[in-house]
Amino acid sequence: MDLALAYQTAVIVGGAKGIGRAIGEAFAEERCKVILCDVDPKVNQAAQEIASKHDATVVGYEVDVTDYHVLRKIAADVVTEYGGCNHLVYAAGVGSGKYGFPFWNLEPDDWEFVLRINLGGAVNTAHAFSPQMTAQQEGTMLFISSIAGQIGSQTDPPYSAAKAALINFAQCAAKDLTEYDIRVNTICPGMIKTAVNRAVWQSWFNAQVENERKPYEDWATEKVEKVTPLGRWQTCEDIANLAVFLASFRANNITGQTLNVDGGQVMHW
Repeated sequence: MDLALAYQTAVIVGGAKGIGRAIGEAFAEERCKVILCDVDPKVNQAAQEIASKHDATVVGYEVDVTDYHVLRKIAADVVTEYGGCNHLVYAAGVGSGKYGFPFWNLEPDDWEFVLRINLGGAVNTAHAFSPQMTAQQEGTMLFISSIAGQIGSQTDPPYSAAKAALINFAQCAAKDLTEYDIRVNTICPGMIKTAVNRAVWQSWFNAQVENERKPYEDWATEKVEKVTPLGRWQTCEDIANLAVFLASFRANNITGQTLNVDGGQVMHW
């Protein structure tokens, strides 16, 4: 299926690994120019690997999403070097690193960093790129949330709450940006073997008594089979496939939507 994305520019914030990297690869496959932004110093290595694999223009920027001024500078660089950002993806995310069931196992101080990255970073990114994108009167924004933001996951309440707020912010942005022909959507992944997912297991594991602990693969497989009607893992590539579709003209009338890629775990009517 031709998505007609060739030669457009996609900026992926949180693009060094996991879902963000997979989305960057998917845009590169569509012959887009891809800008990866991440706090991980390996972001430049990731950019080189994707560029080599897909014979595409891919560059990396090392950036902390809490630094709004640096994000604004990157947005200006994208205009100067690549003509502007056509598609903006926010895929950065962190968990608290603690097992939050019940929620008072955590301290109020455990919330700040999670909210600052998962919500504040998305707000910083949208603010940094919106002036340029509204000026060009076209484009898309995509936020990677989580089904935890819809079901009130007890495992990590700060993560769950931040992802719920991200969905709401995306809806606000979608309404604000319609007059500029910029579409804004959210993807909520389900069970994916990412660093965040493994950290959830680690925090659970640390909270258990010795004889109730389970290896990651056993714990994760049991959970997938229990909560996912399709009974299988989702992959980073599953998210990336939807991401590029939403960026394309084939999704021209989709905005303000929250789309789940979760094997049927959360169903709406």
